[in-house]
Amino acid sequence: MIEGTDVRALALSVLLPGFAGTTLPDDYRELLEHGLGGVCYFGSNTADGPDALAALSRAITAANPHAVVAIDEEGGDVSRLHTREPSPVLGAAALGAVDDLVLTEDVGRWVGTELAAVGVTLDLAPDADVNSDPDNPVIGTRSFGADASSVAAHTAAWTRGLQSTGVAACAKHFPGHGDTSTDSHLALPRIEVDVDTLVARELVPFAAAVRAGVAAVMTSHIVVPALDPDGPATLSPRVLGVLRERLGFDGVVVSDALDMAGASAATGVPEAAVRALAAGCDLLCIGPDKPASLVVDIRDAIVDAVDAGRLTTARLTEAARRVRAMRVVGADRAEPDRRRQVEASISALDVDGDLPDLTGALVVSVETVANIAVGAVAWGLEPDHRVDPSATGLHAAVVADGVPLVVQVRDAHRRPDVIDLLRSIAAEGRAAVVVEWGWPGTCDVGLARISTRGSSGPGVAAVTELLREAGWAR
Repeated sequence: MIEGTDVRALALSVLLPGFAGTTLPDDYRELLEHGLGGVCYFGSNTADGPDALAALSRAITAANPHAVVAIDEEGGDVSRLHTREPSPVLGAAALGAVDDLVLTEDVGRWVGTELAAVGVTLDLAPDADVNSDPDNPVIGTRSFGADASSVAAHTAAWTRGLQSTGVAACAKHFPGHGDTSTDSHLALPRIEVDVDTLVARELVPFAAAVRAGVAAVMTSHIVVPALDPDGPATLSPRVLGVLRERLGFDGVVVSDALDMAGASAATGVPEAAVRALAAGCDLLCIGPDKPASLVVDIRDAIVDAVDAGRLTTARLTEAARRVRAMRVVGADRAEPDRRRQVEASISALDVDGDLPDLTGALVVSVETVANIAVGAVAWGLEPDHRVDPSATGLHAAVVADGVPLVVQVRDAHRRPDVIDLLRSIAAEGRAAVVVEWGWPGTCDVGLARISTRGSSGPGVAAVTELLREAGWAR
């Protein structure tokens, strides 16, 4: 029961931290026994595979049967379950390009099937952002596309598929992170659009998700001056009021991770947690690999805010009640039609220029750091060589002169050093093709290019088939 619960327990019940490792630490077990709202899995938690993760989920729910077990599993580029090989399902941008809503729903259902099997109850997906800025450093292929109505349709379909398995979906990042050129993990972005544009573009997919019955919506750490000129959405009652009042959402509002600079650089995480609750967030994602001592500090900051009158007991109780009630009914399970996804991925490929003869070609990966949301995961084809983007051409010590190349990149259009490298390869005159595994931005470097709209197992298979038609063999 929530009514009558003491403030310390209520404060714990709205927190969703992540700890390091593949087993439940004793101090986290104690927090769960005292009412901790849940745990969010990150890469360090999933490293030992699905059986170990299922055992970890059982340990968490044994300590607190009401605990939320959450994860970021978007498919495609963002996967916590699949880090050593590309995700087995297409990501959002590829699904948006295929534009088959049945396939998108099936992918959501397969993700839910995997998550239910390891005890996850909340997936922090799908991404409902309209990627209107091609230079966006943090959304990109995580978005279903740049058209609001298409993104809306696919967001709703993916949500229905996921929730049919009994795993709750969380559409993100409200009110929309697609029109930014700044990563909110590192700074505080601003979206300089008027209210009419916001309503006609950013809000459309979230409205569709609400109509589809999405259980949760995640906030973004971005400033939208048209709604609130001062605070980021996560900390803004005005912005979150739009979600509640204009879109009619009555589910759980989940904060994006409060350890991100866009939320807490100026105040620290405990104060950001207090402000997020006061603004209307219900479940506070804290971030990965956090010590239990930080969770205690956040709990105490919330209690102090209630005692000081900065946060009402009613608001805290409302948040805790929503978190406790967050459940979706469903037990649908599905095996993915892998060949169908490969065929869909082939249809989503864009090929600019004629592929050269790739007989004897080697695969070279240009190693660039992925954004924090994607993390250090496997992507693309298994390379024969890895090179730094600052390299000038590929001299014989790396790849012998005249050997054809398949050059893998991610988001080359927004990386001048990668563009320079590709142009130097083109200037060498050797046969080469660029495989772009990121967002397909403008990239004229004098080489043929295959754009995939994100890395995934089906995407790798599709690219492999295309390259083999040009003579590549492995």
